[in-house]
Amino acid sequence: MFRPAGRGSVPAGCRIAVWVLAGVLTGCSSPGSAPKAGKLSSYAPQHLLKTDLNRVAEAHQQQIFASLRRLAVRLYKRNPREWRKSGADSLEAAVARIFDEQHHWRFEALGNRRDLEALRVALHPEFRGDRVQAFVVGLGSMVQTAFGDREEFFILDALAAQHLYNAARNIEIAAWKLSAARDERGGALLLSNQTGDAAGSAANLSFEREFGRIIGSLDTLADVVEEQTERTVTRVVQNLATAVFLPVH
Repeated sequence: MFRPAGRGSVPAGCRIAVWVLAGVLTGCSSPGSAPKAGKLSSYAPQHLLKTDLNRVAEAHQQQIFASLRRLAVRLYKRNPREWRKSGADSLEAAVARIFDEQHHWRFEALGNRRDLEALRVALHPEFRGDRVQAFVVGLGSMVQTAFGDREEFFILDALAAQHLYNAARNIEIAAWKLSAARDERGGALLLSNQTGDAAGSAANLSFEREFGRIIGSLDTLADVVEEQTERTVTRVVQNLATAVFLPVH
């Protein structure tokens, strides 16, 4: 697999040529906020500027955002009042607004907050807006920040294993906070996982599994990048009940 060279080992002229060609190859596309699942054809010109690590990163990124989209759908299904707060015409329209529009993860309803700030808004008892939107925007933009806010990767693009690792820990913390967050009456701010009970209600652990997929993808990619860049990741152990979000940039 590709082992990134130091910045000084790549002549300036070559760097400029790579960036110009990358801009030409991607300039005609109109990406939304989130990377879309899809595989380039074997003859796509982008392959000329992509390493194995670039392709691995894109594959994991697409898997993560597919999971985030499923999480958004499931959260809206369990909390239908939330998508109605946003003024969307339907659940599907609310999900599309998060993942398909070109807003760079900044929503006026959230005061243009993104990343960890948006997550804190989503889990604040006094917030009266669309909590699902705030929560998913917080997660999605936080992950994108860890990916360097890129939707496609080329030879000169560097990923930080520490940021990816920290993003995985933040997903763990966010998942715990989602299940633990309560309003002033003691009710859940957002319904998610549901365990079966004596009354015969079925267990619903689909949220837990989806969070697990995202965490697994981020950890795997962090390990790969750590090995390729030879930059050791600082592992952190926190008690989820008192854990604080970690920086991703």
